[in-house]
Amino acid sequence: MIKLYYTPGACSLASHIILNETRLPFGLEKVNLKTKTLEDGRDYLKINPRGAVPAIEISPGVVLTQNVAILPYIGNLSDIAAFRPAEGSLDRSRMLEALGFCEDVHSAFGMLFTPDLSDTTHALCLKTVTRRLEQLEQLLERNGTDYLLPAGFSQPDALMAVILSWATPLEIDLTTYPKARALRDKVFNRPATQAALKAEGLA
Repeated sequence: MIKLYYTPGACSLASHIILNETRLPFGLEKVNLKTKTLEDGRDYLKINPRGAVPAIEISPGVVLTQNVAILPYIGNLSDIAAFRPAEGSLDRSRMLEALGFCEDVHSAFGMLFTPDLSDTTHALCLKTVTRRLEQLEQLLERNGTDYLLPAGFSQPDALMAVILSWATPLEIDLTTYPKARALRDKVFNRPATQAALKAEGLA
């Protein structure tokens, strides 16, 4: 059974959502990112030396990290076609491309969580966030769909929605990005997301 190492509301929430969507059996281990410890006091750095979430333990001692690796891996275990495009296909590459773009947006938002940013640095970070949000809005406009890929809801949508959910605590106004807001809201209204939020104490 897969074990997901997560922190409530962090990007690991995307893996939690996708695991719920697949209905695969899995367990949860909560990580304190400040202390790099688990709830029982164990050192998380012994599981993931980089100290970030998500990480999944596939079997005892076999750990996979990074969203761009974990989300396709989970999809490969499912029977949901949109989650597991064929290896070597253009659709597979498009999924990886979309996950890569999610990480670009992730990096832009993530900088704003840095404590004690100067006003100048904060303004520069906001410029990057704005550029990424404009790119996302344009991408969704070109696609002509509610999601990032033609096949419908898939792993990149879960990850992007989680990242967009950080706009509220970061006081980023998404008013001028209606398609991005719609993506976030559609994903967060899914039963799998609601279940993940409840399990993480966020509902």
